[in-house]
Amino acid sequence: MSRMQLALNVSDVEASVDFYTKLFGAEPAKRRPGYANFAISDPPLKLVLIEDSNQTPGTINHLGVEVLSTDEVMAAQERLAVNGLGTTLEEKTTSCCYALQDKVGVNGPGGEPWEICTVLADVEMPDGQLRSDALGESACCAGPDSAGSMTGANSCC
Repeated sequence: MSRMQLALNVSDVEASVDFYTKLFGAEPAKRRPGYANFAISDPPLKLVLIEDSNQTPGTINHLGVEVLSTDEVMAAQERLAVNGLGTTLEEKTTSCCYALQDKVGVNGPGGEPWEICTVLADVEMPDGQLRSDALGESACCAGPDSAGSMTGANSCC
């Protein structure tokens, strides 16, 4: 089953977890300092909360579709290319947001970052980072870069 993904910037992850627990009648699937995600079955939604004092609370960090397999990610990448959308992000076995993932990303017409991803496994992240710095990049989940583009340095989850 695929599900929509909505990643929000929040100023207080604890208050946000309390609100969304009550709203959806469900506990978070994953909690870490400054981070939480909910795996809602009805409607099928993965809600990601990212505490970030540099972003406006309540704004979209990124949107996405979580799929079941790498094959589905690759099929989406091909579909995007065939339709002239191209991809601005291509990552395999990336440690991000406490998960090992394969993903591709593209920007919508308004610059909104979208990703299609699959979670391969849960992982712990060093020092509470949201992204492994193995690629020599900064933490992810900071929204689009100054050009409005989704890059490996600031998109994940």
